[in-house]
Amino acid sequence: MCSLDEFDVIVIGAGPAGETVAGRCADGGLSVALVEQRLVGGECLYYGCIPSKALIRPGDVLAATRRVPGAAEALTGVLDSREAFARRDQLVGGWDDSAQLPYFEEKGVTFVRGSGRIADERVVDISTADGATRRMTAHRAVVLATGTSAAIPPIDGLRRIQAWDNQDATAAKDLPERLLVIGGGFVGAEMAQAYRRLGCPEVTVVEEAERLLVAEEPFAGEQVRAAFEAEDINVVTGVRVTAVARADAEGPLTATLGDGRQVTADEILVAVGRRPETEGLGLEAIGLTAGGFVEVDGWMRAARVPGGWLYAVGDCNGRALLTHMGKYQARLAADVIMGKDVPEATDVVPRVTFTDPQVCAVGLTEKQARERGLAVRTVTTGTGDVDGARVLGVGITGTCKLVVDADRKVLAGATFTGPGVQELLHSATIAIVGEMPLDTLWQAVPPFPTVSEVWLHLLEKYGL
Repeated sequence: MCSLDEFDVIVIGAGPAGETVAGRCADGGLSVALVEQRLVGGECLYYGCIPSKALIRPGDVLAATRRVPGAAEALTGVLDSREAFARRDQLVGGWDDSAQLPYFEEKGVTFVRGSGRIADERVVDISTADGATRRMTAHRAVVLATGTSAAIPPIDGLRRIQAWDNQDATAAKDLPERLLVIGGGFVGAEMAQAYRRLGCPEVTVVEEAERLLVAEEPFAGEQVRAAFEAEDINVVTGVRVTAVARADAEGPLTATLGDGRQVTADEILVAVGRRPETEGLGLEAIGLTAGGFVEVDGWMRAARVPGGWLYAVGDCNGRALLTHMGKYQARLAADVIMGKDVPEATDVVPRVTFTDPQVCAVGLTEKQARERGLAVRTVTTGTGDVDGARVLGVGITGTCKLVVDADRKVLAGATFTGPGVQELLHSATIAIVGEMPLDTLWQAVPPFPTVSEVWLHLLEKYGL
């Protein structure tokens, strides 16, 4: 029989991954304590996925309508950014997590507001909101689900000017006149276009790499750049920001680039990556290094921790910094903790950049596949080359590409670009995870007229 401060499982961090592992373990009959010092629901709910997509959606709807003759003529006026911000506020619950707490009560999870620190094997000290310290013991597992925060690059003057990170960008109440975005990954790209479409008069993106979305297929970044420039978003690639300065607290900012150019802005959004929130967790007490990603095995157990009692799920383990992958890892870890025989975690990662055009990818890019030594064949087709795209509107463009492991005749990766193509991605994910032979995939007939007919075009081009 457990005492009040003894549980089967202690979870530190109540973002999507922490909530999922706690709920699943509780559903399995285990006693669970969940510790969180900030907002229950985590970065994704309050400052990431949900508010960013709320800000992106109005511009997407307008762009889609403009592509449809007959509907485009009905558009009058301009986008109302105030209403867009109000809808964002509604979706994040006004940054109040009280509505989240009944879920844990229903599950029988003990929620503790405070910060957790590992004191010893299976022992966690909780610094509670009232300044007290509460010691808890886990009979089965301690699970770290503490996520990440925005990385701040070593740019001269950056820490002195109160630059925006993703939290500031998704929680802002007003549009700046001029916005400079440092970083052309998915966060930077999404927010640059969202703010431009919401009515920000001048947006500039500076990316150190030679193209936007450098982790994806080259054509993806090129197409996003072309779309940005068509919307008067300034894109600068192949150069870094070396210094930033603000003349006074309320005045404009000046960013100096590596080639000597200067960019003036009212706000600077820093979107160059994430760092793990693992400082202060007491990892050094069990022989691990604080401040870095927690290395895990294929079942989310922390490496080099004897006894297999420590787990890390979600962003803090660095495997795939995406909400859906964190929740997947959480389900897997919960099953392992409950003693179920489960396969090792997949490394097939589906991902969507919600720009217009969207960039949707899963598995390996062609470059990654070749680096792994696969015998690679690729096929591409235009997203707009099917009747399903034509009926959606005028000017639907993009690229669909399959990366095939030719020796095994199975998919290794897929990328789709174009307006609203995210729903094509799950079929590709199933094909890759299920290692479906292309001859079998050929039997999956896409309905007409839908954009999914691109699958037929791709397989025909492969030779089936």
